[in-house]
Amino acid sequence: MMAVPSSRTPMVAPLVAMVGGGQLARMSHQAAIALGQNLRVLVDSADDPAAQVTPNVVIGSCTDLEDLRRVAGGADVLTFDHEHVPGELLDKLVAEGVNVAPPPHALIHAQDKFVMRQRLDAVGVAVPRYAAIKDPDSLDEIDAFVARVGGPIVVKTVRGGYDGRGVRMARDLADARAIAGEYLAAGVSVLVEERVELRRELSALVARSPFGQGAAWPVVQTVQRDGICVLVIAPAPALPDNLATAAQQLALRLAAELDVVGVLAVELFETNDGALLVNELAMRPHNSGHWTMDGARTSQFEQHLRAVLDYPLGDTDTVAPVTVMANVLGAAQPPAMSVDERLHHLFARMPDARVHLYGKAERPGRKVGHINFLGSDLAELRSRAELAAHWLSHGQWTDGWDPHAGDDAERSDEEERRR
Repeated sequence: MMAVPSSRTPMVAPLVAMVGGGQLARMSHQAAIALGQNLRVLVDSADDPAAQVTPNVVIGSCTDLEDLRRVAGGADVLTFDHEHVPGELLDKLVAEGVNVAPPPHALIHAQDKFVMRQRLDAVGVAVPRYAAIKDPDSLDEIDAFVARVGGPIVVKTVRGGYDGRGVRMARDLADARAIAGEYLAAGVSVLVEERVELRRELSALVARSPFGQGAAWPVVQTVQRDGICVLVIAPAPALPDNLATAAQQLALRLAAELDVVGVLAVELFETNDGALLVNELAMRPHNSGHWTMDGARTSQFEQHLRAVLDYPLGDTDTVAPVTVMANVLGAAQPPAMSVDERLHHLFARMPDARVHLYGKAERPGRKVGHINFLGSDLAELRSRAELAAHWLSHGQWTDGWDPHAGDDAERSDEEERRR
């Protein structure tokens, strides 16, 4: 029987190019599938998390213009899973007609802490007091800064820091000078900042489209350990309505002021007297928004794709009173038990755990996945999230539960909780 050519026009899927092949790109690919989109990623190697799941891969460097051209070629938009692309290369792409989102003039505020602090100062947004130290001859400026703030300080690299890297708490003035001198000798400019007396850290996550539409998720609390986020609670518990609204409005204002396209995370310090100070900005999906994959009507990954393609933005309402997200971090000594077996026991004990693994090799302190728990009892959800994350990291239950003897008892406990 002779085949008859189809008269239907094949669907042309939007093509989004993303620089970076980490877990953010991997989870963006998951969202792209549901939206009928094609995600092309620029990765360092074929083993990168995103390269494991998407067929549209370019292997290259984010600091090489030709590699950036290859990933951007024919795409509707070029976006990012990290901020480490040199701005001058992005300016060249824009001049060549590439649609870059967020644009380089916005992204610079997530790349350079000094530029960000200056801009926020200029538009009247509160930040910790700071001073830029640009070369070894400027170390004496640290003395004057310490005298001005009258308290302990933090030394930060102006560019490139994340997950606690590039952020050092100085013990005293001599230590601050030593830390700054070490960075400067390596050719890295630094900021010195006052160490803020804070109640907790918050994150206000929003999205903005080229059309100018904005959307905000509930403000969350982030819990840090050794400079790494270990827990996110959504919404932030006991946050006064006026402060939550102020944080959302601040993030939406900054998205518009800086001309952000896509997701913007505004990391905040809530001080002991109830003020909000901006600590960091990220212009991409962010660790503080991983809870949205299960706890919100629209995840941050879907929303980012909607925003950069100028679709109408999705509903950011929560689907449960509380969501707790726990990061799974590589243990100091990887357990003998395989990840698959650990996952088996986790689901036997906690069938409601929503697990997201990144396909990364386990290394000490490395983010290899996260777990979401949804419900109404914050204390219980937090306890379960911490138990589950430690189990997946270490292969040990911190409460002494025996995975081989406890399945029936745990199921009974789970059934009792559901009654």
